[in-house]
Amino acid sequence: MPRVFCVAEKPSVAKAVASALGGGRFQTSNTTNRFIKNYETEFRFRELGESSVVVSSVAGHLTSLDFDSNFSNWRSCRPIDLFEAAIVKKTPESNKAIEKNIKTQSRRSQYLIIWTDCDREGEHIGTEIANAAKEANPRIDVLRARFSNVEAQHIIQAAGNLVRIDEKQAAAVDARIELDLRIGSAFTRFQTLELQSRYAELARELISYGSCQFPTLGFVVDRWLRVKKFVPETFWLIKVVYRRENMNVNFSWKRNHLFDRLIVMILYERCLESGPARVASVIKKPASKWQPLPLTTVELQKQGSRFLRLSSKIIMDHAEKLYQKGFISYPRTETDQFDKEINLQALLGKQTENQEWGQYAQRLLEGEFKSPRRGRNNDKAHPPIHPIAHLAPSGAGISSDMYKVYTFIARRFIACCWDDAKGNRTTVEIDWFGERFTAQGLVVLQKNYLEVYNYEKWESSEELPPFMQGEIFVPTVAEMVEGKTNAPTYLTEPDLIAMMDANGIGTDATMADHIAKIEDRKYIFKQPRQNGVMELRPSTLGAALIEGYDQMNFEQSLGKPFLRKDMETKMKDICEGRRTRDGVVREELERYREVFAKVSRNLNILREV
Repeated sequence: MPRVFCVAEKPSVAKAVASALGGGRFQTSNTTNRFIKNYETEFRFRELGESSVVVSSVAGHLTSLDFDSNFSNWRSCRPIDLFEAAIVKKTPESNKAIEKNIKTQSRRSQYLIIWTDCDREGEHIGTEIANAAKEANPRIDVLRARFSNVEAQHIIQAAGNLVRIDEKQAAAVDARIELDLRIGSAFTRFQTLELQSRYAELARELISYGSCQFPTLGFVVDRWLRVKKFVPETFWLIKVVYRRENMNVNFSWKRNHLFDRLIVMILYERCLESGPARVASVIKKPASKWQPLPLTTVELQKQGSRFLRLSSKIIMDHAEKLYQKGFISYPRTETDQFDKEINLQALLGKQTENQEWGQYAQRLLEGEFKSPRRGRNNDKAHPPIHPIAHLAPSGAGISSDMYKVYTFIARRFIACCWDDAKGNRTTVEIDWFGERFTAQGLVVLQKNYLEVYNYEKWESSEELPPFMQGEIFVPTVAEMVEGKTNAPTYLTEPDLIAMMDANGIGTDATMADHIAKIEDRKYIFKQPRQNGVMELRPSTLGAALIEGYDQMNFEQSLGKPFLRKDMETKMKDICEGRRTRDGVVREELERYREVFAKVSRNLNILREV
């Protein structure tokens, strides 16, 4: 009987894999790391046959990359030397026991199956595990299980369709790790040493740089500057109100408003002198509010932070725990379309017992189900985020905030399996001496998905009284109104995530970490608006760093997204085989070395700002 060693990325996933493969039957033994267990069972693999199985795990990355000890002291070399300083890959002391367990079990095994998360990071961790295993047993055959949740049936299905590690994805992560180490360390040491020595307030502060963190900070600073420099402009508009059947109908000017008072006055006076207004058109047509798309990681962070009033970092931490506990699918995905093979009705059936939204899931099963919309994104690795098991609010180890995140995911899933909200919209357009004005009325007939997805609103407005095309009337109120333009608002976290996503800053799984990092470094802080929404503002230090680099007038400032966006594009090229890992590292280090040299020559600008 062959011996198979399975390694997951986290202890909780290892236990779930062992339970699924063993049908709930397995034996547990300790390792020299108190958090890592070995689970022994038996399973018949489609390719390997009946096998003796040991399932264990790592705790994230097994190895780390760092500079050779000759460069570890901050004053041992110039910061620019870090672009080419010797680096070493090593196993941290905290992971030595985990590495020892991998080697011990690999010596006894013919096969190694990697059960790490199915994303780039998981692929890289898989290669770290495989390398450690091959040091102990060069003949061990390494296979890969691809899965998106820890439901038993899904685990068994993954065990029956084993593949190989995607070396290209692992190489992309390897390139990113080296680039982040070299670039981040060089600029962090440079900024910290230069500014600590000049400003007493910064004498004990680490002034870190990250090629994702700074563009993220740059978005916050750019919006803050727009608000700070905003000068309101006066505008004028024509207001028209007509009272009919005890109802005031407000008509909006199609020009919206103009900034020239004299022109608005001339247009207004011509309307008054022309006599009555004429109804140019009355359009009645069905209206819909579309069901939401299936849930991606970026949407979970954006909409979750908007509706749940939790930070994106907290949301992702809770989602990860829900995944590990087997309640939701893998929470890192770019896919917004469900494959036809997924049994959505079976997933809905598991939600029928919930007291808050079970009735809506039941209605879908009884005939109101509608296939979800298909978005434009499919990462070919994971389905959209969805619940895979029912979770009661009083579940063991479930905090109120974690249940909020689960609630949002469950309601969103039910909503995307329901029909659009439907209504009727009436639009009346009037012509008053060449000037056009419109009024609209909405009647919601069927709320459909909005019954369960109570985070969005779509309400009936007061229904318009009847109008006939061609009829004429004299407006009850006709006024020339003065107003002023409003300043832009400060960014919120959902706004910032949307900008990061649009500009390729970070991945769907790391955006929340980058925001948390610049808040932790005191480059930004949160301040509540009157409605309780938290807005993001830069600290004095955060604003000065971005303004300083922007004022150096580089073609590509460190505070703008373009350098990092180009790097992320090259990471994708590595994954798809268009570029090599070493080639991308050389190109990017050369680009950032040139920027570093320019920053060094313009240091006085940063000091002054």
